[in-house]
Amino acid sequence: MGDVIGRRAMWEPIIGAAGSAQPIPNDVKTTEHYATSNDGAEIKLRWYVKDGVSTGSAVLFLHGGGYIFGHIDLFDGPVSRYVSASGVPMLSVEYRRAPEHPFPTPLEDAYAALCWLHGHAAELGIDPDRVGVMGDSAGGGMAAALTILARERGGPGIAHQILIMPMLDDRTVTPDPYIAPYALWSYDDSLTAWPALLGDAAGGDVPPTAAPARLEDATGLPSAYIEVGQIDVFRDEDTAYAIKLSRAGVSVEFHLHPGAPHEFDSIAFDSDVARRALADRIRVLKSI
Repeated sequence: MGDVIGRRAMWEPIIGAAGSAQPIPNDVKTTEHYATSNDGAEIKLRWYVKDGVSTGSAVLFLHGGGYIFGHIDLFDGPVSRYVSASGVPMLSVEYRRAPEHPFPTPLEDAYAALCWLHGHAAELGIDPDRVGVMGDSAGGGMAAALTILARERGGPGIAHQILIMPMLDDRTVTPDPYIAPYALWSYDDSLTAWPALLGDAAGGDVPPTAAPARLEDATGLPSAYIEVGQIDVFRDEDTAYAIKLSRAGVSVEFHLHPGAPHEFDSIAFDSDVARRALADRIRVLKSI
């Protein structure tokens, strides 16, 4: 617990290997861009487009890594495969990581990227009313937080949020005996990551833009697709968030995958559950 450097050293090679274990599509091209964050920092963005395809929609993608590790390069494979399979272009964000850059810096970087995407919609050939946000794990938590922040600030608009096993609640600290033995992302990992992002506020007075599970009023948030495995540390907080959105009148599609751990689609991408999950994600991407 508390070893951010050790987790980076362990997890980043694993993420890179998982991302490249499947073929990288050759029909997706990338270009590099930059957005200026609220503190003047230049944030790298990577735009993925399928050759010869124009859907009119686009998705902002936020990678996982517990807010403390990961880079967009490590997620070239998954993002390229989403774009190739759906035809929907995606903008991946090199947001800054905790603890060097605690909350709200990573979220402000994501917000700057969302503003950039809207501001360049015409030249990119996209409809600003058809911009979604997507993320996995911590990236899913940040995607959820971004919809809350955009609502607070009156825009830019988000048409749909796709939250893949999102990390939403800094208070998930008590091990579940049915999950802990199988947890790829462990309770100790969370007890390292959340304080890195939130400092001494973790577990205390935290706004929903930092930990979306703290949200009290979900009215007016965009429709959501949420999925999580049954033996994932984030299972209960993701289920509760789906219910919270539903009770506020938000359209929600929710999947709880039996017997599946965190990042099941990366570690067992040929499994039936991973194939089903990927098909659902592609279907939802096409619907934006």
